[in-house]
Amino acid sequence: MKSRRESALAQPVEFELDPVDNARLAALCGPLEQNLRLVEQRMGVEVRRRGNQFRVSGERSAGAAQLLQDLFQMTSDGQHVDLPDVHLALREHAEPEEFSEVRAAPVVPLPGEDAARVPRGLIRARGDHQKGYLASIRAHDLTFGVGPAGTGKTYLAVACAVEALHSERVRRIVLVRPAVEAGERLGFLPGDLTQKVDPYLRPMYDALYEMMGFERVARLMERNVIEVAPLAFMRGRSLNESFIILDEAQNTTPEQMKMFLTRIGFGSRTVVTGDLTQTDLPGGRPSGLRQALDILQTVSGVSFTYFDASDVVRHPLVQRIVRAYEQQP
Repeated sequence: MKSRRESALAQPVEFELDPVDNARLAALCGPLEQNLRLVEQRMGVEVRRRGNQFRVSGERSAGAAQLLQDLFQMTSDGQHVDLPDVHLALREHAEPEEFSEVRAAPVVPLPGEDAARVPRGLIRARGDHQKGYLASIRAHDLTFGVGPAGTGKTYLAVACAVEALHSERVRRIVLVRPAVEAGERLGFLPGDLTQKVDPYLRPMYDALYEMMGFERVARLMERNVIEVAPLAFMRGRSLNESFIILDEAQNTTPEQMKMFLTRIGFGSRTVVTGDLTQTDLPGGRPSGLRQALDILQTVSGVSFTYFDASDVVRHPLVQRIVRAYEQQP
């Protein structure tokens, strides 16, 4: 039973931010009110505002209200409040148990949320696993999609990336894939860096062309809004406000996987896809994807979706082939 003090803290808190200054309020809330959404997500509250009037609901409403007032004070000298500022303020207001490791609960998609909206229409998820995968990508900063070929792991990830870019929730899309041949040695590949890794990223390019059109994709790549980033060249980077997709992650080494996961910046969303049955690492080296699935099981903010042969959406023969291989000892 809650104490009287806990019950009082759970009551909605209403307050006004003075002086009334639209520029300062915009700086506090951030683009598309992303700062308020981050506070809601991290503190488990609901924030509603009309002008300079705020209403915060939830068990930590008092703490969240104080946090917003502190952030508003930061704007008094014209300072813009960005996601790193909110993140640091949240850490200062964090309760001791807030950063304890609890595995993310499965996300149940709501009616009408089983499709991604892209410039050329809707991309609908098929089956429960795909619907859950789509919901998890939208709800978590890091999502793993693991399963056999043809289950829509990469395609749906690209659809979510295009949707996020089109709705201005991110500023760019970053496509990453390890350059590992599938049992063949291709030797020297001519061209610049992008041309050398193009063959490895072809599945994601095909999805982008289908959803956005060839000309639009080409323009966005010229402006570096859609970026091809070979995994080997990711070290030292920090990717903020980006939608990052690591495809064929079973071909990363443990060191590469750790390096990639620590590139995630503020306001970014990351999807890692792979098929543990199709690892092409030389010399029997351990897969970084397999290790990450074991290590990150209890880390808050990480979601896992596992596909099987029943989720294959290619030719029916592919589904039977996958099942036949699964039955092998």
